[in-house]
Amino acid sequence: MKIILIYIGTTVIFALSNTNLISSDYASAKANKSNIPNVDNPQSTHNNWRLVKQSFRLYLPKNGNALSQIILDTPPTVAVSNDIDVFDDKSQKLNINVSVNGRKIIIDFPETVTSNTTNILISLNKVKQPTLGPVSIYRLSAKFVGSTVEIPVGVARFHTF
Repeated sequence: MKIILIYIGTTVIFALSNTNLISSDYASAKANKSNIPNVDNPQSTHNNWRLVKQSFRLYLPKNGNALSQIILDTPPTVAVSNDIDVFDDKSQKLNINVSVNGRKIIIDFPETVTSNTTNILISLNKVKQPTLGPVSIYRLSAKFVGSTVEIPVGVARFHTF
């Protein structure tokens, strides 16, 4: 019984004596002649979020109905602002109204997008996205003039980086 206690006691003493060998200088103050305190932190933590611009192109069918709305179901891993631009196939900025309903972003076109437009570029300008994690998948639906039905048109995938 005495041997076990001595063994445990020497292990605890050895562990306590070695704790001061571990470097604890994650942040250190610089010694200079300035009157202003300062800190140098070479071990700063990595920011887990960043603002990115995510853009995707939506191709429109020829001889189809005029487009009145695009609905984006945003993934729960991102935060999308209402800073959104939409351009036609001639790189002309389209007039849009943006509204948010929970995780749904509704892009309404006051001037309908006709079948003469072959594609539109949608730019989500300020998206807060994690630097690590799963792929962000947006589900897209559209409404056409004269219809209240949301028609699924596809998905847009964005990788984290």
